[in-house]
Amino acid sequence: MGIRVNCISPGPVDTPMLWSDRKDTPEARESLSVRQPLQRIARPDEIAQTVLFLAGEEASFYTGANLVVDGGYTAGASLAVPVSRIENK
Repeated sequence: MGIRVNCISPGPVDTPMLWSDRKDTPEARESLSVRQPLQRIARPDEIAQTVLFLAGEEASFYTGANLVVDGGYTAGASLAVPVSRIENK
């Protein structure tokens, strides 16, 4: 046995994939950032650190876990700025 299965559910991450269907402009960045309680987009290294943690000995008793790495969006989506406020700027 000894097989562990976990997953990571990231929010928006500043990668080419994020910008593949939209222009990378200050307005687009603000539109994504303002919806996050932490008010920013994740850096790739922040997601990589989560992967390294799950692969390491520190997480040896984690299995069946879903680590949500979304800047607090899921936990506090009601704290984020409503889309209607963004669109009416």
